This record gives sequence, structure tokens and C-alpha cells, in this order.
Amino acid sequence: MSAALPIPVIQLLQVLTVALGAPAVTGVIARVEARMQGRRGPRLAQPYYDLAKLLRKEALAPRRASLFFLAAPVIAVAAYLTIPLLIPVLTSYGLPLGYMGDILGGGFLLALASFVAAVAALETGSPYAQLGASRAKTFSAITEPVVLFVTFTVALLTSTDLPYVMAGTIRSSAGSYVRPAHLLASAALFMVILHETGRIPVETHSGTNEFGMIEEARSFEHSGPYLALLKYGSMLKQFILFALLADVFVVPWGLASTQSLPDVVIAVAALLVKACVIGVVVAVIDNSFAKLRLFKITEYVAAAFLLVVVGVITVYGGGA
Repeated sequence: MSAALPIPVIQLLQVLTVALGAPAVTGVIARVEARMQGRRGPRLAQPYYDLAKLLRKEALAPRRASLFFLAAPVIAVAAYLTIPLLIPVLTSYGLPLGYMGDILGGGFLLALASFVAAVAALETGSPYAQLGASRAKTFSAITEPVVLFVTFTVALLTSTDLPYVMAGTIRSSAGSYVRPAHLLASAALFMVILHETGRIPVETHSGTNEFGMIEEARSFEHSGPYLALLKYGSMLKQFILFALLADVFVVPWGLASTQSLPDVVIAVAALLVKACVIGVVVAVIDNSFAKLRLFKITEYVAAAFLLVVVGVITVYGGGA
């Protein structure tokens, strides 16, 4: 019988899994997209090499920027790496720090990371960086109510907004999984993830042309290690959203139910597989639809909001 891992070690492994696995998922998505476009594509480990290359380069800052310009990437990455302590990543049972914040607490940390990156972009004085920051905050104000309603819908079904309890309720019975309200909320969350990861409907996530100046534009004036941290933060954000969708809403299975080393290792492998599968689905969607015009983004988010509102109505109407 294998020895049980200490709880602090498991909590550390949750952070390390997200920290080390995020670039790998990004590499899988890039490879799938390249294959769909008829190209050979980069190596699966290319994001690691890109980050290492940026870390070795010189860091420059605009003359009028304050110290916050340099601190923002560090704050953003720290916020992202705090979230794995609050949500189910490897275990089906709640870890001590997992009860310090609910799913809204994780959402606030995501918003904090996005906010500091936007403020840093505004400090540069660059019109392109300011354009991206303005667009990012404008569209975030539209998508945040959708996330709140998703949480509200699932909380109505599970009587809590703690992610560990949410996932446990869904695992408890197949009926909980196929409830109309849960399915509608999951679909709305997936649409928000597509938007937040820059896949659809308007952003060019891999370019820096004006049409795609949202996520990429905010890091336009950063360089060297600070640019590496911002790009790494985007990878972390994507992986965390995939983990939240998989481990709480869609496939909350494969998590470790004990503290034994084999169970934890299986949970790590299961999370990486689930994240890669979601990433492949996202890549297929991204390459199957033409980008929409910028003003159409409100219609896209409105559709997600409508889905989750219908989910709330089904709860109160007795059809959940």
C-alpha cells in the first residue's frame, strides 16, 4: 500500500500542475491549429522555448511608465497561480485552502490579473496598447455578468458556490449532470471561455494587427522577462478556465479521492488529458468560423447571457 502524501504537498502539486502544464496545453492547441491549416506546425514544447528565450532578453520600459508597469506582470502571474489553491485541480475532496474562497473568489483573482495588465498598458502612452486595454475592459464588463449568472445557476442546483461541492454534486448522480439548467450554464461558460481565451469571435490571438488588438495589444510595450510573464499569464488563464470547465462543470471525474501517490499521479494525467481535449475542441471551433466584426461581440455575449438566463428560469420553473 502506497504512502499517503501530505496535504501541503498535494496543494503544491496543484499549483505546479497548472504552472508546468499550461504551456504544454498551449503547444497542443498550436499544433492542432497548424495541422488544420495544412502546416507542419511548431513543436509541442515550443511555448517553453519561447518563454525561455524571452526570459533571456533585455527588459525595456517606456520613459513615462511607473514601477507599476513592471510590477503588473508579476502581480498577474501571482494571481493566476493562487487560483489553483481554490478550485478542484487534482482532488475530489476539499483541501484546507480550498475553502478560503468560493468560485467567485477565483473569478475576482482572474479579474484582478486582467485589471493590472490593462492598467499597465494604459501607462505606456502607446495608442495600440491603450486601445487593447480599453477593449479588454469594455468586453470584460459584458462577460462578467454571464459568469456571475453561471455561478448563480449552479449554486441554485447545489445550494453552494464552493467548487468542490459543485463538482461533488454533479458526480453524485447522472441526473445532476443532465439537468437542463446545468447544461445551459455549462454551454454559456464555454462560450465565455472562447471569448476570454481570444479564440472567437473577433480576436486574432496569434497576431498583432489592429483588428486583433485586444489581448495581444496589452503587452505591446512590454519586453524581455516582463513580456514572458504576460504571455505565461495568458497560458495560465487558459489552463485554469479549462480546468474549471472540466473539473467542476463537464467531466468532474478522474480526480484523486485519496492522498496516495498513484491516485494523485492519475489525477495529474487526467487533468492534462481533459485540458488538451478541450483545447482541441477550441482549436477546431476557432478554425471553423470566420472572425466576426468587432461590434458583433455584444451579440455573441448576449447569446451566452440568454442561455444562462434560460437556465435560471428552468430552475425556478421546476424544469431543472
